[in-house]
Amino acid sequence: MTNYGLLGLVIILAGWVYETIAIVRAGKTPLPLPFAFLYGTGSFLLAIHSWFLDDLVFLVLNIAATLIALVNIAINLKSKKTPAKQGKR
Repeated sequence: MTNYGLLGLVIILAGWVYETIAIVRAGKTPLPLPFAFLYGTGSFLLAIHSWFLDDLVFLVLNIAATLIALVNIAINLKSKKTPAKQGKR
């Protein structure tokens, strides 16, 4: 693992964590469900590929991307099930 690869991993993860916290707090995601599903599936497959290449940086990065996609999918599904709050009359 090179220092550049590790630094890149930390910077990307910091951005993803920051955005994911904002999404969780808001209770909604700007990502459409099909995009989150495709992104999560692709990241999962790339994590498997990284495992076989024995590339720890890309393995961690793609596992994190898969988990973040799962968070977006869960929030997306939850927001579709939760009816919109209506004001009292």
